[in-house]
Amino acid sequence: MNWLIEPREHPTDLDRRAISDPLEIFSAARAIPYKPDPIALLVKELEREHTNGGLWANVYYDWMHVELLFVPQKYRGIGIGSQLIRHAENMALQRGCVGVWLDTYQFQAPGFYESLGYENFGYLPNYPRGFGRYFFRKQFADHDHVRKQQ
Repeated sequence: MNWLIEPREHPTDLDRRAISDPLEIFSAARAIPYKPDPIALLVKELEREHTNGGLWANVYYDWMHVELLFVPQKYRGIGIGSQLIRHAENMALQRGCVGVWLDTYQFQAPGFYESLGYENFGYLPNYPRGFGRYFFRKQFADHDHVRKQQ
């Protein structure tokens, strides 16, 4: 069998799918199929019906992954971020999730997530250079068990 490794500086979505599709099939045969369930919680200015922040998450593999959270500067410090996280946690519980995980940069909000009971489970230094990236999780109490290997 002949093969080669071909570098791509500007890969396409088709290039990505050529890797992700067979990986999903491989993983589904050994675990749980990858079926993301997206969730959005939007922060809207009532006067203008304008969305200018919120939370974006996906549920897959029995965990909710908070991918994006943004609260405009003028609305910070009044509990909107905490409400967004609590609302997302309730949605995760309703979906039977084990917990919620997310990541944030050192210059963003690691202290905010710690104040909400999130546990740091990873740190990537110099990402970006001179800063770090933190990984947090909150596992729900009724899901402390781990699925046994069969």
